[in-house]
Amino acid sequence: SHIYKKNHDVTKTWKGKTEQLLRVDDHDFTMRPAFGGPAIPVGVDVQVESLDSISEVDMDFTMTLYLRHYWKDERLSFPSTTNKSMTFDGRLVKKIWVPDVFFVHSKRSFIHDTTTDNIMLRVFPDGHVLYSMRITVTAMCNMDFSRFPLDSQTCSLELESYAYTDEDLMLYWKNGNESLKTDEKISLSQFLIQKFHTTSRLAFYSSTGWYNRLYINFTLRRHIFFFLLQTYFPATLMVMLSWVSFWIDRRAVPARVSLGITTVLTMSTIITGVNASMPRVSYIKAVDIYLWVSFVFVFLSVLEYAAVNYLTTVQERKERKLRERFPCTCGIPHSKTMMLDGNYSESDANSLAGYTRNQMVPEEEKQEKMVVHLAMSNASNSSRKRGLKGHVGLRIIQNTHAIDKYSRLIFPGTYIFFNLIYWSVFS
Repeated sequence: SHIYKKNHDVTKTWKGKTEQLLRVDDHDFTMRPAFGGPAIPVGVDVQVESLDSISEVDMDFTMTLYLRHYWKDERLSFPSTTNKSMTFDGRLVKKIWVPDVFFVHSKRSFIHDTTTDNIMLRVFPDGHVLYSMRITVTAMCNMDFSRFPLDSQTCSLELESYAYTDEDLMLYWKNGNESLKTDEKISLSQFLIQKFHTTSRLAFYSSTGWYNRLYINFTLRRHIFFFLLQTYFPATLMVMLSWVSFWIDRRAVPARVSLGITTVLTMSTIITGVNASMPRVSYIKAVDIYLWVSFVFVFLSVLEYAAVNYLTTVQERKERKLRERFPCTCGIPHSKTMMLDGNYSESDANSLAGYTRNQMVPEEEKQEKMVVHLAMSNASNSSRKRGLKGHVGLRIIQNTHAIDKYSRLIFPGTYIFFNLIYWSVFS
């Protein structure tokens, strides 16, 4: 059988009361240690448990951390033969002096209280004290979105004594840069945590004086792949889709107009969706430059067809006037003339090949028809069909305006050049 040795309960030596063990009732703990003397040094170290969220709209971040303070209070010293410390929970904290550290620019913060207050107090025989808390704090972070979403953000969590100036309390990082520890598993959906580091400086208030302030700085770099899939690729595809109209017949008005309007509306939807999830800043962001330049390209493709359609109308009006002034079709050997509307089929053209223009169309409708000269020979019917197909193909080629030809090169070349400059500047 095992023999269990009964542990000695040191609290029974002082009538079982922790207050008497630490002589809490013998001192006035409303005063800081060494009150009236030099500033008491209070060391600080932090272990970051998690970086919970980053909000661009509210410009803040939420962090959960273990905040630890180290100082010496000789009023809490106690005799000990083993030189071992004693550990207490948050109930003793309310009866002794602790540093009044607060978070500067904090919006919300709280000490975790499940299942009890997450507070630990460890007292050593010589009066050294370790005071640890588990805190979740939401603090302000001034973000610059001029390079969004290709940006990096640096945020700071600032700690400072509320009541004691640097003449009464000297707040410092206990182990320099080693005072800040982070969990290796910390990760964010949109950001890559590049580094954590600590700094300290003095903060001045005109009414109260100088205070020691500690900074927990961390740098975040945004993941770009999400925005490539959700913003950049769709915008680029819409611009490329608008170029398809340059290869469509200039007389296909419904096709080209509907294509242009669709791309314009889609670009407007993309711009609205991006800005809905961002704060309403008064400066231009990098994504705004890309989206609005893409929108301009799409809009210019619509204007390009408007110019093509107008110039085509002007050209046809001139040709119609020339035909009215010179109605003679002399100089075409073995040919007969007929009027074709755009709705006539090939069989209709062959069946009407023997009619002249005056027999086909009344005089008042000549201006609304298209004069087509079909050279009629003694060849077979199949030969006439092949000849008609050749003329139709030639007419389709002629329906490509010179502006469309230049646009096929100018629009893609300019957009590629813009992308090279954009990604070289912001990446």
